[in-house]
Amino acid sequence: MKKIKYSEITPEKIYKNRRSFVKSLGYGASSLALATIPFASQSQADDRNELTSFKDITTYNNYYEFGTSKSDPYVNSQNFKTSPWTLNIEGEVEKPIKISMEEITETFVSEERIYRLRCVEGWSMVIPWMGFSLSKLLSKVNPTSKAKYVEFESVYDPEQMKGQRYPVLNWPYKEGLRIDEAMHPLTTVVTGLYGKKLPNQNGAPLRIFIPWKYGFKSAKAIVKIKFVEKMPTSSWMWASPREYGFYSNVNPNVDHPRWSQATERIIGKDIWVPRVKTLMFNGYGDEVANLYTGMDLKKYF
Repeated sequence: MKKIKYSEITPEKIYKNRRSFVKSLGYGASSLALATIPFASQSQADDRNELTSFKDITTYNNYYEFGTSKSDPYVNSQNFKTSPWTLNIEGEVEKPIKISMEEITETFVSEERIYRLRCVEGWSMVIPWMGFSLSKLLSKVNPTSKAKYVEFESVYDPEQMKGQRYPVLNWPYKEGLRIDEAMHPLTTVVTGLYGKKLPNQNGAPLRIFIPWKYGFKSAKAIVKIKFVEKMPTSSWMWASPREYGFYSNVNPNVDHPRWSQATERIIGKDIWVPRVKTLMFNGYGDEVANLYTGMDLKKYF
């Protein structure tokens, strides 16, 4: 997979303001730029690598806690309170911890990470996140030998999140990863995007992002991480196990029961721009395919 320089695909204004943004968030001068945008051929490179606009990233969202329409999260999350915020890490660990958002910001250096987001609905974005590898956070608790999976739990606050007043999903939102997936360096704790702190509609103050999996695997507004021995049941698995499997790796060869996953629509492009072919593991196969050696990915979808 070819690595793309941040300066080559980022608007000049944002790129030049990068260091002042990093400093303003308290991340320090040692923050790094990490650009990992995959593409299959030069003919599709421009479309695949072009950053999605801040407007599209923050107004076209799936975040059912704030409503089921794409515009609902932006409209309904503006007054969502994200401070104070505490994250619990517990379960099969030697040293369970409670850590505040302030402690996370002070302890872990965030870096720019440009990753493609592929939604299970068949659309995609390119997003310049700020964050750090989840493994750095999880290593603080020393998982025991019983720990095989990692479960993520989002905040439950129906007073602020009107969508949680309805049984659209089994609240609070839960997701999970195998422990080796969680510890992979591409699995990211997201703290911001596009020169700004993470907006409420995108999962503030803290979310997970796994670039080789469909977007719903990346839990937003997390308050708990739990190491467990048995595979957890995620919210979408609970809602429809036939449609949403535990792994949910981006796979153009395994269709959703109601639509093809072979192609995708790039958000922000005019309607006449053709769909592009979806890449296996969203194009991150060089980094992650070894996690699934010998597995039947149609069975373990």
